[in-house]
Amino acid sequence: METFNQSVFLYLNAPADACALVLAVARFLAEDLIWLVPAGLLFGWMFGSDGVRRAMLQATAAGVVALVCAQIIGAVWLHPRPIMIGLGHTYLAHVPDASFPSDHLTLWWAASFSLLSCRQVRAAAVVMSLFGLTIAWARIYLGVHFPIDMVGAAGVALLSSLTGTYCRDRYITSLFTAVSSLHRVLFAPLIQRGWLRS
Repeated sequence: METFNQSVFLYLNAPADACALVLAVARFLAEDLIWLVPAGLLFGWMFGSDGVRRAMLQATAAGVVALVCAQIIGAVWLHPRPIMIGLGHTYLAHVPDASFPSDHLTLWWAASFSLLSCRQVRAAAVVMSLFGLTIAWARIYLGVHFPIDMVGAAGVALLSSLTGTYCRDRYITSLFTAVSSLHRVLFAPLIQRGWLRS
């Protein structure tokens, strides 16, 4: 399995004479695109209907659970990054910690998989899920992850999103009530002006 993992990595990893433009695009996908997750969740909460807000809260919870699980897995199994074993070419600085699973992709897919359960944002969630493949490619291309790290991210994200859906009625509803109350207090002036929903 590890031999196959490394072979696929070497096939997808950037060559020594990689195009500067492709590297720039890959760096954007690998490092910057992730900021769409918190920005999108915040935007959906601020301006969405109650159904959308519940979905944003559930996706946030799924993302947090997924990241915690990823950290635990990384602490238990220190799978080295390619640079740690001198494999391929690395074009993105990264601390020499566990590579499995990819935290970036775990968060991205946990949020997007969770949002698939909300009819109002399902189309955007599908697009977001597919964009996760570009993040996976970019992080392998730049040499900071193996393909198996992306498979692990998908698994952790899927389980976290399914857990969030299963626990929605039990926990998310109560959390939604509490966060909505806090929202009305914190943003009262903007709500009164009609700039935000209550």
